[in-house]
Amino acid sequence: MSAQGAVPTSITLNIGDKTEILSSLDIDHLTHLETNNYPLLRHKSTIENIDFCPTKILFCNFSLSQSRLYSFSLITRRTPDAKAIEDYVSTLANKTKQEPVDAHFSVNENKVVITEKEQIGQTLDQQASIRLISYGLIHAEEMTNNIMLPLIIIEPKIKAEDMDKLGLVELIGEGSTNFKGSTKSRIYNIERALKQFQNLIIAPNEEFSFVEHLGEVDGEHGYLPELVIKNNQTTPEFGGGICQVSSTVFRTAIYSGLKITARRNHAYPVHYYYPYGMDATVYIPKPDLTFINNTPASILMQSTIEGTKLTFHFYGTKDGREVKVDGPHILEHNPDGSMKTVFTQEVNNADGRNFIRDSFWSNYKSPSLFPHPGQEPNLTSKPKDWTEKEWVAYKKIHP
Repeated sequence: MSAQGAVPTSITLNIGDKTEILSSLDIDHLTHLETNNYPLLRHKSTIENIDFCPTKILFCNFSLSQSRLYSFSLITRRTPDAKAIEDYVSTLANKTKQEPVDAHFSVNENKVVITEKEQIGQTLDQQASIRLISYGLIHAEEMTNNIMLPLIIIEPKIKAEDMDKLGLVELIGEGSTNFKGSTKSRIYNIERALKQFQNLIIAPNEEFSFVEHLGEVDGEHGYLPELVIKNNQTTPEFGGGICQVSSTVFRTAIYSGLKITARRNHAYPVHYYYPYGMDATVYIPKPDLTFINNTPASILMQSTIEGTKLTFHFYGTKDGREVKVDGPHILEHNPDGSMKTVFTQEVNNADGRNFIRDSFWSNYKSPSLFPHPGQEPNLTSKPKDWTEKEWVAYKKIHP
């Protein structure tokens, strides 16, 4: 038996400006030994059985002379392991991938300016890399043990040169809320959530989803426990205070004349969202706040905090639309704190033709139905949505 196919002690892989070294141990892992029978000319055979045939018996009987039947040798080669190479290249691609970075914009003296230029991304061409590494392992004696692996360029979605094309020209709408009285952890969560929406660009006709852009909300992603309304309680949970951001975005979309496609009010009136009736509660995955950019250009979202006042500004291109907001009006306000409100958004185009007339109704329950930790409800009158039986049972426990 003989061995053929020289295997290099190392191979250098060049990936853009990075290099990876395949050591002898790596090469052993990416190859395996394979033994085959090969015909030899003018060589003594290593096979002494005249009946041996490495292919179909008919081929040997009719195509090979008796002397050739003796002339076969067992040869061991080290050949590429396809699965091992594929797994290695996949790991290498994840290790060397560079995500593209979009250009960033900000506002200076009410004018949109470029703050960061875009960065090109790149990823490994995995199929081509598998072929090149496999070839290098087979033909090591013919190569310099240096392999250049090809890259696929990933263009960023937003480039600095696109600013005028995007139509980021002027302020088209703004909205505000006030978080006065918030705890430090609630303020922290508000500022953390704002990072998900600062410099965000909404394309024309795109439906914006607050939950989608918000992402994961937990301690691992930088949020603190704070009070939220959940399961008929006001209880601490990671991310309490995020609705300050969603409610502010909701108001900005309303005043910008955008089409609201999903919005829900909080379970009970929350003083952070005064005037009541213009809040938008969110929770992963539902409820969500969604709206459509129905303007002719992209919209750039910007937020500012002055004292305890949070304001969102939407920048884009004005199209002559007129936005009228009537309300919010309190239709019903009960002693237990429950209330009903409504406001109307009306949007007309430059010709005066109306294309949005939506009313947003809010039905708030009594805050006492959602006790805080350690706080028991103390109702003095039967809530409207309770039965008489429920009210009698309640009074027995809470005289």
